[in-house]
Amino acid sequence: MRHAQYLRELLRPLGVYDLSAPFNGGELEAQGEALDNLRVWLEEIQRESSLAEAEDWGLENVAKLFARRPVATQPRKLAAALAALLRIGGDSFTLDAINDTITGCGIPALVKERGKGEVSVSFPGVAGEPDNFEELKKIIEDILPTHLGIEYDFWYLTWMELEDNFPSWQSIEEPGYSWLELETCVEYL
Repeated sequence: MRHAQYLRELLRPLGVYDLSAPFNGGELEAQGEALDNLRVWLEEIQRESSLAEAEDWGLENVAKLFARRPVATQPRKLAAALAALLRIGGDSFTLDAINDTITGCGIPALVKERGKGEVSVSFPGVAGEPDNFEELKKIIEDILPTHLGIEYDFWYLTWMELEDNFPSWQSIEEPGYSWLELETCVEYL
């Protein structure tokens, strides 16, 4: 319901105002339009002030609170990454806690213990080296405890997968794959 209509309904029972008169109706329309515009503005503020619902400037303002902005570009993925960064606390040094907060880099990432003082970081569902890897690496190294040695694992097509999925060299050459496209086509198989 528009606010002008709401104001008319509110004043009608009083019987004092001629609500169809141009001077009363015009004033109610002007006040109603101002209230409608205010409602739209307040709805935007309410949406952008909640990380769960923000879509635009709210996300960017939260991202400015951190030394590094997650590499996610889509609003929901950026919101999830920011939420993960906000969960980092003084007790975030267990493997489960690290895996919960490592998504703060902006893409799915997984940390596994390799041995004493060493971990490996992989990116499930991302073939090859992720886009913006240098920035991702900085964010990950900010999140992980500094005393850990970090090894990055990337997902590439193995020779066995190549032989299983491409019966001949012609089946590789027909689509016109470059070497990078071929070694990262694991996600398409």
